[in-house]
Amino acid sequence: MTESVTAPPLINVVVADDQASVREPLAMVLALAGDIDVVGTASNGREVLDIAAGRPVDVVLMDLRMPVMDGTEAIRRLGETHPDVAVVVLTTFADDDSIMAALAAGARGYLTKNAGREDIARAIRAAAAGQSVLDREVRDRLLAAVTGARDSTPEEPLPEDLTPREREVLALIGRGLPNRAIAEQLFISEATVKTHINNLFAKARIRDRADAVRRAIAAGLA
Repeated sequence: MTESVTAPPLINVVVADDQASVREPLAMVLALAGDIDVVGTASNGREVLDIAAGRPVDVVLMDLRMPVMDGTEAIRRLGETHPDVAVVVLTTFADDDSIMAALAAGARGYLTKNAGREDIARAIRAAAAGQSVLDREVRDRLLAAVTGARDSTPEEPLPEDLTPREREVLALIGRGLPNRAIAEQLFISEATVKTHINNLFAKARIRDRADAVRRAIAAGLA
């Protein structure tokens, strides 16, 4: 007698891009991945929020420059209204301001449109599992930004009174993990994660999550 194998649940994905010539073919390609179900497509951030309000969504593949509501604002609002929805940015823009703004808003991954189909599918799976994926160009720019900041203004070292747990939390923020994924990885509550974040931000004078990513990379934690 053979045992039946239960297939893993499909990852519900929304593809958001203001160009139909990009989003529709991309949606069709992703649907061939086997474990991805494209439950909607959107031409702007407002449509993304409407879709998320009406059906289960696990991951949004989000362009940044869109009319009505841009991708960065949509990421921020999703974080407020649907914190369980992960966002992977897929855009032609890899400048420092776009990257930092998207990460600060809560994006879990950042890819440029040079990424191949398998790279995109892999980033979606990682985001659904609470992990972060930055493509090489984006990570290189983050490292360059940290190095440039260090060259012009020496990076302030992390304070010695950071606890081991606070350093762990900072390292996970540096990898792009949201609070829920950090809580699951460290086996603590989200409320405790927030307390650690508030403490380490105050001690290290960290401004926001994007600044935390830079500090974690500069300190060799991420």
